[in-house]
Amino acid sequence: MSNIFKAIARFFDKKIVLPIAKIFSFFSGKFKGNSRNLEKLITKKPGMIVISLLIAVGIFFIATSRTTTLIEKTAEVLYNQPITATYNEEAYVVKGLPKTVDITLVGRKSDIYLAKQLPTNDITVDLTGLKPGVHKVNLKYKKALSSVEYKLDPSVATIVIYEKVSVKKEINYEVINKDKLDSKLMVSGVSLSSETAYVKSDEATLKKVAYVKALVDLDQLSSDERKVGKQKIDNVKLVAYDNNSNKVNVEIVPNNITATVNITSPSKEVPVKLIPRGNVVFGKAISTLTSDVSSVTIYGKASKLEKVSYIPVYIDVDNLKDDKQYSVKIKRPSGIRSMSSNTINVNVTLGEETTKEFADIYLEYENLGDGLTVQALNAESTKVTVSVSGVAGVLNNIDPTTIKAYVDLKDIGEGEHNIEVKVTGSDLRAKYTSMTKKVNLKISKK
Repeated sequence: MSNIFKAIARFFDKKIVLPIAKIFSFFSGKFKGNSRNLEKLITKKPGMIVISLLIAVGIFFIATSRTTTLIEKTAEVLYNQPITATYNEEAYVVKGLPKTVDITLVGRKSDIYLAKQLPTNDITVDLTGLKPGVHKVNLKYKKALSSVEYKLDPSVATIVIYEKVSVKKEINYEVINKDKLDSKLMVSGVSLSSETAYVKSDEATLKKVAYVKALVDLDQLSSDERKVGKQKIDNVKLVAYDNNSNKVNVEIVPNNITATVNITSPSKEVPVKLIPRGNVVFGKAISTLTSDVSSVTIYGKASKLEKVSYIPVYIDVDNLKDDKQYSVKIKRPSGIRSMSSNTINVNVTLGEETTKEFADIYLEYENLGDGLTVQALNAESTKVTVSVSGVAGVLNNIDPTTIKAYVDLKDIGEGEHNIEVKVTGSDLRAKYTSMTKKVNLKISKK
């Protein structure tokens, strides 16, 4: 009612008071400087009659126009009005009942306006007493005003009533919004206040339910709670899914539970390994290879941390002819969430290249297939001489035991084979070459 009176007041203010004020303002401007003549015109009886007549005529036309508008019949549609169904929700499941309907109101504008302002009940349908099966039911709407006609769309619904059954399901969990945590943090475990829940619906729908999952939302944690320790999250929603991970609309008891999230920050310190790529100009070799970061702390799952023994940083030295400083972005290994440093500054200095040979480096065999054995066909195929190129200071400090000569026997079966020799060394400033390019080996079954 308050809204109605406010609307009426706004109408008179806009349609009557404001126009009259504008008329007097207009005449006042016209008679500016001659206010006595205006005062005489207003105070004399003929003038008052004329002014009153003009005002009355204006009000008549405004009121007539407004009245015509208010009494004209019109129609208005109220979209998506909710439906309230009455039935025994503990015993039955109802399918086929629309969630909302559209209501078309027909009547005078004033009545429709008033009907929309007055409190009304939702559209209702009473299913009390109906047994399992197929039923046609009428949707009912309590009119706010009897002078307004209405039409529901739809006005009739075909529903199916099923007996409600329940089944017990184990609750799994899924942690969502993990990106809300700092990259150095992770969830190492979750404990739920309940391990099982009852899923209720009709029998056909329950057969679709493969599992129930608790959606543990880290966004529910406050900024102060997003730290190492056990944090509690209340009102964790339970959702049922089918075998294709599609949601199944069923009743779940309890509807939500509490989850305790264990937030940890596993870390490990590993060295940075500088690996040059390419060849410097002819006659030159790398003398020093240094960086401002010798090790980094990495963060991630413990299983991922175990697999990382060092962080490789590749330096492009191809055709390098002078000393150079590099700023290199450190590539984060797979499974590692964060690192203490993401960039590294590397200094490369060059010197004159020389060579040195290391004899009697025994040959190693790698990737030999299961159930097979390998044998050298001659003495020259058991050990090789390795030529190492680099600056004199590097070569003089190389330990022969750090040089590895090997052959890769991956995918090589029984028989005699001539296989390429490969050489590596621990000091990556030097280059390693086997003087024996290939060796003769025999592979046979054990």
